[in-house]
Amino acid sequence: MKRLFSILAIVGIMAFGTVNASTNANTVETATTAVATTFQDADETAVAEKSFTQQVKERFIEGGPFFMGIVLLCLILGLAIAIERIIYLNLATTNSKKLSQDVEDALNSGGIEAAKEVCRNTKGPVASIYYQGLDRADENIDAAEKAVVAYGGVQMGQLEKNVSWISLFIALAPMLGFMGTVLGMIDAFDKIEAAGDMNPSLVAGGIKVALLTTVFGLIVAIILQIFYNYIISKIDSIVNDMEDSSIVLIDLLVRHKK
Repeated sequence: MKRLFSILAIVGIMAFGTVNASTNANTVETATTAVATTFQDADETAVAEKSFTQQVKERFIEGGPFFMGIVLLCLILGLAIAIERIIYLNLATTNSKKLSQDVEDALNSGGIEAAKEVCRNTKGPVASIYYQGLDRADENIDAAEKAVVAYGGVQMGQLEKNVSWISLFIALAPMLGFMGTVLGMIDAFDKIEAAGDMNPSLVAGGIKVALLTTVFGLIVAIILQIFYNYIISKIDSIVNDMEDSSIVLIDLLVRHKK
């Protein structure tokens, strides 16, 4: 009987050990699978993050050097002009209400020369217009008004300087892309004619390259169009401010003459 109990105990221990070993093996296998899945997901994420910029770069290279180079040049020149204009326009923005109040206080306390000194110490086209009007104020109100109007036109020309180049690049970039597409399609049909067979693989590469030039031309035009609209709206805002300030200046001069 004791031997039977001993045999049963040994069998139980062996079975328990087998179960534990199997459980541990399953646990290790599960952990290994989880780690492998994690690394696989990480690899897939890395491939996905190979990212938009890398894919754009590859597509750009596939588009061919000639037309893609010209489209890229349009983007670089257009952005350079747009950034320069944005900086200039932001520096040209003036708090016209504060300037008007300062000029009025200077007129009341120190006369025309004090008001001109305020304008000299203030940047922007509005201050320049004020200075020109005050400089003619000793003659008469009509002379001051004519000076304000004339110099306002000069300042508008400064605000709009080089903006037409941005609109040129906006029109030029997609047209260059379309030209690249047309030339690519002509090349594809030349290959079909030379081969005497309508084989898709023969022309697929050429058609893809042709379409890429159009895509990048449109992308450049969209980017520059956003900057162009912002610049135009900024110019309109400054011009409206100049016109309102001109009216305020003439009213100040009329009151000062009285």
